[in-house]
This record gives sequence, structure tokens and C-alpha cells, in this order.
Amino acid sequence: MARQRLGQHFLVHSSILERIAAAACPEREQLVVEIGPGRGALTEKLLQRAERVVAIELDYSLVEHLRQKFAAVAIGAPRLEVVHADALTIDLSQWGDAPIAGNLPYYAATAIIGQAVRLRARRAVFLIQKEVADRLTAQPHTREYGYLTVATRLFADARLLFGVKPGAFHPPPKVDSAVVLLTPRVDPWDIGDADRFLRFLGLCFQHKRKTLRNNLAETYGKETVDAWPEAGLRAEQITMAGFVEIYRRLRP
Repeated sequence: MARQRLGQHFLVHSSILERIAAAACPEREQLVVEIGPGRGALTEKLLQRAERVVAIELDYSLVEHLRQKFAAVAIGAPRLEVVHADALTIDLSQWGDAPIAGNLPYYAATAIIGQAVRLRARRAVFLIQKEVADRLTAQPHTREYGYLTVATRLFADARLLFGVKPGAFHPPPKVDSAVVLLTPRVDPWDIGDADRFLRFLGLCFQHKRKTLRNNLAETYGKETVDAWPEAGLRAEQITMAGFVEIYRRLRP
């Protein structure tokens, strides 16, 4: 019952599990963090590619299942640590810049991604709803391009690796899924306080079909916004570099 309450769909297709593990650990890693290990199908693949795996699982019945399933792995120096915790609230920074992988539950995917990209982990590989993957990798002037796209791009580059059909899961979800690779930006944007920039970005996309003038005039003043060449554009028409340029005009 917990499985359905938590919105979990377990990936059971072996070759797809192997591709996700290979993307997370293209070379042997000392440590990899897995979010939402479920019954341990991906965990098993990660253990073949890393010296140690930390698996964060919210469902306690699955925590017990994992500890029993991988009991033999704990011989000598423990190679698998199963942590009973919510990935939305646990401090992921305690594992440094270790790669992160996981089959993210649909209800929590965007929030977990938002937390993970700020860690600057060497790479993060997530299996998520295809709709979310399309938003992460969208380009300006497209319907999918929005706040999530730009907020993620502030910290990381997102790349769509491959799609996954419902039949690869048990039980099958009602939507297609996709695997994305997130890598930290090597040239961080010069925006100062990231949280302040994200609040500005939220205002830009507050009413997606309205122009920047309509969305920002109340907060920053009509005369100020009217002076911008982009005032008549919608947020979905602005590139990441364009948002940074506009924001710099507002910084004291």
C-alpha cells in the first residue's frame, strides 16, 4: 500500500537499469548516492560500479527489504548504507560531490532536482516523467521552456539521455519517462545571491502569457521596466543570458 501512496513505479528493465548506472558511474566511483532505491534493482547495478552506495529510501518496508536483500554486501567494510529518510529534507551535502542517481517519484521530482543541482555533485542522473525532462532541457520560444528550465540552468546543464516507456516499470505508469543527466556549470552565472535571482525569475514567469512589463512593473516600477528593450517580450522568449542581463540592471 505504501508503494501506491508514495507514487512509486519500479523500473524492472535490466538493460535500462544498466544504462542509468553507466551514466551515473562511467568510471568506477568511490561513492554514489541513490535516491529512491525501491527494491534495489538500480542499487545492484550501482554496486557493480562503485565502492560504496548510500541509498535514501522513504518507505520503511522497503528499507527493511533492502537491508535484508543486500545483507551479504555488508561483510567487512559496509559497501551499502540504506538511509531511512525523505530526500526532500535530508542534507545531501554530507556526501560531498558524489554522483547522485535515482528513479524519482513523480510528485517530488522537481523539488529533488532543485535541491540536487545546488550541491554541484559531479553528475546527477535521474529517471523522471518525460514531461519534466522536456522542461529541463527546453529552449526559449517553446511551450516547455519555463521557470524550471532557467532555475535549473542557473546551476547545471541538463541533457536528455533517452526515453523510457511505461512497460519498463512495475506497475506501469500512465506516462512516458526519460533519463536526464545534470552536470554543474563550469562557468557559474554572475548573479550574486542565487535565492534573490530565483525570486526575480519567479516573477518573470508568474503569468506565462503576459509580458515582462505586466509581470514586473508592480515590483520594480513601470518606468524602470518600460525602459528595457525586452519589456514587451514574454519570459519564454528570454534566454538564460538575457535574464542575467536584466537582473544585473536591478542589482543595487
